[in-house]
This record gives sequence, C-alpha cells and structure tokens, in this order.
Amino acid sequence: MIRADRSPTTSPLLPRVPAWALPDGSVKHETDAAFFAGAALNSLDCSVRSEPAWAGAWRQRLALRCAATAVRLAGRSEDAAALRDAWYLRPADGDPGPAGSILAAWRQLASLAPVIDTARLTEVVDLLGLRWDDGFADLPGAIDDLVRSVRPAPFAAAAIASRVVGLSPGAELLAWWCADLVLAQKLRWPRPVPLLIAQAFAPAFRDGRGKRIRPGEHKEFERAVSLALAQGADDALRLATELSRRAERLVAMMPKLRAKGAGDAIKKLLDDDAVPGSLTTGNLSRFGARRLFERLQTFEAVRELSDRSSFRLYGL
Repeated sequence: MIRADRSPTTSPLLPRVPAWALPDGSVKHETDAAFFAGAALNSLDCSVRSEPAWAGAWRQRLALRCAATAVRLAGRSEDAAALRDAWYLRPADGDPGPAGSILAAWRQLASLAPVIDTARLTEVVDLLGLRWDDGFADLPGAIDDLVRSVRPAPFAAAAIASRVVGLSPGAELLAWWCADLVLAQKLRWPRPVPLLIAQAFAPAFRDGRGKRIRPGEHKEFERAVSLALAQGADDALRLATELSRRAERLVAMMPKLRAKGAGDAIKKLLDDDAVPGSLTTGNLSRFGARRLFERLQTFEAVRELSDRSSFRLYGL
C-alpha cells in the first residue's frame, strides 16, 4: 500500500461560462464583445485561482492545443499526437525538432509565472524560430507599459499582439504567446492559461468575407480577441471539468495501488499532459511503471493517449 506518498486533494465544483456570455450570432461592437469576454474570464478566473491538484495537467493540455494551432500557422503538418511524440519520446534533453520547439514555447508559458525579462523572451524567440535582432529588444518594456496601463485585459492582449507583428510581420506566433502572457499579468493570475492562438482559425477571427483577422491587420482585431477569449474560456473550463472528474477517480484509486512509488507517478499525471509508459523514478522501475499504468487504465483512472502497443503515453 502507499504509505509515505501524500494524496492530492480534489477540487470543488467548477464554474462554467454562462450561456448568455457566448454569443450565437454576429457581434458588431467591441464594447459588446468586451462584455462577453469579461463575463467568461470571470468564470475562468475562479478556476485559475483555486489552483486544483490537476492544474498542471490542465495548463499543459491547453498548451498542447495552442501549439497544434501554432504549428498549423507555421505551415507545418504535425498534429497534437505528433507533438506529444516529439516531446515525450525524445532522448533526455534531446532536440524535439522545430514543431516540438513550438510546443516547448507554450509549455514554458504555462509553467512559469507571467513575468518577462530579456533572458526569457530571448529563449522564446529562439524556440519559435525567430531572431532577437528583428527588433524585439524593447518588447519587455512594451509589455510592462501595457500591463501598467488602464486598458482592459482583452484590449491589452490585442495591443501587444499587434505591436509584435508591427515589429516583425513574420512573428505572429510570438504575438499570440505575448498576448496570453499580458492577459495573465493584467488579471494577476499565478500562471498564464494558454488560450488565444487556439482560436486563431475560429469564427471570432473571420471577417465578413471569411478572411482570417490577423494581429495588427484589421480594425476589428480588438473585438475579435474579446470574442475569442469568451470562447477560449469556455473551452478551457470544459476541459477543466473533464480533467477534474478523471483526477478525482485517479486519486480515489490510490488506496488500491501497491506499487512502491505509485504516488510519484500520480503526481506526474496530475502535473503534466502526458507521462511515458517507460517512466522511472527513484522508487519506481520501468517494469513497475508499466504494470501501474496498466492497472490504472483498468480502473479507468488514466487514458492511453497514443493508441499504440508500444512507446505508450498516459494521461488524465
């Protein structure tokens, strides 16, 4: 039986974005769109601040969604499954490749406090395949100015995205990354919640002719960002509800687990999008991990995410 490992606590009932905050038709005025965004972000704020035990898995699953869209914007073909493989099946400290580096940028966003300095931004610029000398040296100061301004959070997020693309037209991925960072700073979240780029191909970012509204290229961009945040908050809370149920089932199974170090594996499942079936820890061998994950899958406490018979990945 597990003795020394401490069981994570489960979360209270999660809020949802009210139906009236999700417009089902055209929204022409940015003030109306901002109202919808505010209502949705208020619901999301409650979950963010509660910091449930599964918050790490939630943020990293959202980071994967965002990275999949970012890869598409970059003109690459990797989907979420391929990104998972690039990240989790690479050698220790190995290069995940160009698509995996894009995922690394959003994983970093989801993992750290929403503060920015030159060192961190330089790393992100490099992960996204950009060059620091493309005019990004003043970007930390611009972010700080926007965060200190009285502009509402959705408009500040839109402003920094447009600013980045204004500095370098090919830096759209960085623009969306910075938008989520500024949003988190304005809302005083402990860590960012990756949201915006996942909506880049959604109806919110389509104009009347069906053309995609890009940062800095359209007068309706602020309105589009607000609508995208309303939908993104709803999507994030739906995922949170799903993961919360699975996490509660996972924690409930702990008394039935006899593997030494099972608590280490469960902690990793709660903290990340996926865990390799070949996991080893100081208390858990690769063979022990395989048996543990198979047992948890039998209990329907985890899912196998790769749909393979080998090189398996498990998660909530």
